[in-house]
Amino acid sequence: MPHYLVTIQLPDNYDPSLEDEAVIRDIHALNEEMDAAGIRLFAGGLEPASLAKTLRKQANGEVIITDGPYVEAKEHIGGFSIVEAADLDDALAWARKAAIACGVPVEVRGIFFRPRPDSQA
Repeated sequence: MPHYLVTIQLPDNYDPSLEDEAVIRDIHALNEEMDAAGIRLFAGGLEPASLAKTLRKQANGEVIITDGPYVEAKEHIGGFSIVEAADLDDALAWARKAAIACGVPVEVRGIFFRPRPDSQA
């Protein structure tokens, strides 16, 4: 079955300590439902974007590390799940539940795998 990345989009100024008990309960209930259905392969929350590090390869081959996310945005990925779903519609149905439970935008993206080139097999 195909795999999908389901990301939770949080505002840049998000403070997890302000989550109310109802939201936390709804998120845990959804996680338990996904586990019972056998579709959740992995899930986790992320530290604030302000703590991110971005690595960029330079023309000379050197890699520089800078503070913060690569892009300037008002929202950042705050958490994610990797799910195994029958198809995109199935993944969207689960993501719809996540949007309701979390009360924030949720993005779904298919995960594709490229085979290694024969020379590196």
